[in-house]
Amino acid sequence: MPKHITGVVAASATPVSENFTPDTTRLVKHLRYLLDNGCDGINLLGTTGEAASFSTLQRIEIMKAVRDAGLPMDRIMVGTGVSSLFETIELTKAANELGFNGALIVPPFYYTGIDSHGLLIYMDELMKSLGDFAIPIYLYHIPQNTGVAWPIEVVSKLASKYKSKVVGIKDSAGDMAYSKAVVKEIPGFQVFPSSEASLYESKSNGFAGCISATTNLTAADSQIAWSKQGTPRGAVAVQRATEHRNILAKEALVASVKAALSVLYQDPSWSRTMPPMTSRNEEQTIRLKDALVNAGWSTEPITI
Repeated sequence: MPKHITGVVAASATPVSENFTPDTTRLVKHLRYLLDNGCDGINLLGTTGEAASFSTLQRIEIMKAVRDAGLPMDRIMVGTGVSSLFETIELTKAANELGFNGALIVPPFYYTGIDSHGLLIYMDELMKSLGDFAIPIYLYHIPQNTGVAWPIEVVSKLASKYKSKVVGIKDSAGDMAYSKAVVKEIPGFQVFPSSEASLYESKSNGFAGCISATTNLTAADSQIAWSKQGTPRGAVAVQRATEHRNILAKEALVASVKAALSVLYQDPSWSRTMPPMTSRNEEQTIRLKDALVNAGWSTEPITI
């Protein structure tokens, strides 16, 4: 069994074609670029990857394309959680069979008033259906999107009940107090905040690293911040990566990340988003590029 992924993890964007189908050729090239330029791992098909806008079949096709491309599967985790229990089971089984090194599960959403008991029933059924599986399970905490949180008491119960299987959490709520509370409550649990700002003090806070949308653009600086914690070079890198993140996150984060990738690759197709999200227009993209460049961003590789 491969070691669990730690360090700098990019929540990869997913390029799409003119008819809004996944462009796996561009995707594979991008994943290789990230892994060669600072990322320890990839989070495929998360929020930044617009996974909720793809069908179950499309998501499995994307997973197969990544596996068939010969990418290092021990460095890639994939989002498999959806509101439907049975689709979550299907996607997680596929991820396990294809050799991904992690499956991220959002809590079931849409219905209001979901309580801890309901979440535990959902996860118990998922784990029972998976049977004897190898893929590590990570909970995906993003209540601002799902409307449903992973309460710390639920996380603790799942970590205790499914030791060595439910191994970590991606905290995209932007609440550092929550991340620190999970570390305190569950020693050894892999906790990934979603901001590069956390990288410089990750080890002292007990974090396993960072899973971030903006690491699509800040991978090299993020790796310096992670690997050079406590040094002046690390401090400079985390400051620059955080500034770039703040610029990208000012409006329509996913569209901004894809617009910046279209600049990085000199490829307008990269800016295309899945409906109902709208892409950044040419004027917005130029303004975004100028702001990033003025903050020290460069399309040239950074020496790590």
